[in-house]
Formats: sequence, C-alpha cells, structure tokens
Amino acid sequence: MLKKRLIFTLLYNQGQFMLSRNFRLQKVGDLKWLQTNYNFSHISYSIDELIVLDVTRGERNTEDFCSALKTLTEGCFVPIAAGGGVNTVGHARALLHSGADKVVVNTALYEDDGFIGELASEFGQQCIVASMDIKRAPDGSYQAWAECGSRCMEGSAKHWIEANAGNAVGEIYLNSIDCDGTGQGYDLGLLDQLPPNMSKPVILAGGVGNAIHLAAGFADPRVDAAATAHLFNFVGDGLKQARQSLIADGVVLPIWDVQLLEHHLRLDDSQGQDD
Repeated sequence: MLKKRLIFTLLYNQGQFMLSRNFRLQKVGDLKWLQTNYNFSHISYSIDELIVLDVTRGERNTEDFCSALKTLTEGCFVPIAAGGGVNTVGHARALLHSGADKVVVNTALYEDDGFIGELASEFGQQCIVASMDIKRAPDGSYQAWAECGSRCMEGSAKHWIEANAGNAVGEIYLNSIDCDGTGQGYDLGLLDQLPPNMSKPVILAGGVGNAIHLAAGFADPRVDAAATAHLFNFVGDGLKQARQSLIADGVVLPIWDVQLLEHHLRLDDSQGQDD
C-alpha cells in the first residue's frame, strides 16, 4: 500500500508568518517567533513535507522571502515546496536555490502561455506543484480563484482541475477557501471535482483543526497527502501527537526511526555549539 503524506504549510507575508481564515490574513509572528515555536530541524520527523507560501498581497520581495526560506529550512530533511507569485523561470530557480525541492504555482496555471511546460522542461515535471484555490458558488457549484483568492476564473473548478491534471505538473494541491482557517474540517466535496481517471497525486488543504480532520482526509482513497496551515492548533508537540494518532488509527504514514533522528539532531546541535 502506498504511504500517505502529512504536510505542514506556512504562510509568509512581508517578513511575518500568518494565520488565514477564508483568505483573510492575521499576523502571528516573525521568523524568530516561528523558530522558537516550530524548530523545523527537530520536528521534521513529525511531517513528511513542508510547504512555504508567500501570500503577500501586492508587490512581493522575492529576495527577502528566499532569505527567510533558507534560514527556516536549514537542517530540515523533509522535502520542501515553496511558491507565491511564481511566473518566471528565474523566480522558480531562486526558490530552488534557497532550499526548496519543489515549486508551487497558482495564478500562472490559468495563463495559457506555455510557462508550466517551460518550468517542467527546466526542472522536471515532478518539481511542479499545481496549487488551486477553490470556493463554492451560491448555487453549490465550485469555482477556481486566482491571485490569492481575489479573481474568480471563468468556467467550473472541475474544468480547471482537469486541465491542470493534464498539464506538466507533478501533483495537485486543492485548497478550500470556504474552510480555510475555520478548524471545522476539510470540504471533501472538492474531491468530487477531480477527473475520474486522476493520475496525479492530490494534496487536500483547508479547514483542519485537529488530527480527526486529517484522518477524515486520509480516509478518502483519492487523497495522497493531507495538509494543514494552522499555526496555533499544532504548536509545540502538536504535529508529533497528530502523527502518532494517525498511525495508531491505521493511516499508512512513513514511520521514522525517531531515536536515530534524534541522535543526529543532538550531533548537529553539539557541532553548532562548537562553532
């Protein structure tokens, strides 16, 4: 049986890390706060992947974001995906040179200019994560939104998901704007927008408040990875406890050799002190 993945997502905005509720941002703390409460070199064995997104509205400072990304992910051994406003090969390359293993693309997915193919040609299809923000319309249908959830795309979400699933991307990140930050659980209806012959891995995001919600996502065979971006609900040992709970409930996650990892971390810490 293929193993599932537990993913933690961080939202960055002009030097601060944010909570988001229905895409409305609330400042939580800077990089120092994050390192104090989430030491990623020490909790890497609690997650399978880290996603860091620059959700700055307006003009972004890519250099500052890359600097924060490099500092944040130093010593983090799990795969890292990063994005936010990526629309050039140079921008993607800067993220990859700053510690990212994958590039997350959102708004550029809807521009039919060959950019996604160019990225895939340059870095490999497996390096591209297609991030799609989805919202329910008043009639109950689903629509895709671009530009940090500020622009509704013409056509159904199902159309756009199918179009991007056929694109040169490695996986699809489906995020519910309606459930974002509510802590009430995933909108599993997003999964019904997937094409029946979906071959790309699917990451489900938006709405997690506890391990029960993560388990509900994993229970659907269409979900390959479950993500949460809630900084407060999983602070301290929260991610570690959530992972242990999921494994105990039968979710097939990679099981890290924690003792071996902690041994390596102690060695890294002692070497850092010697320096």
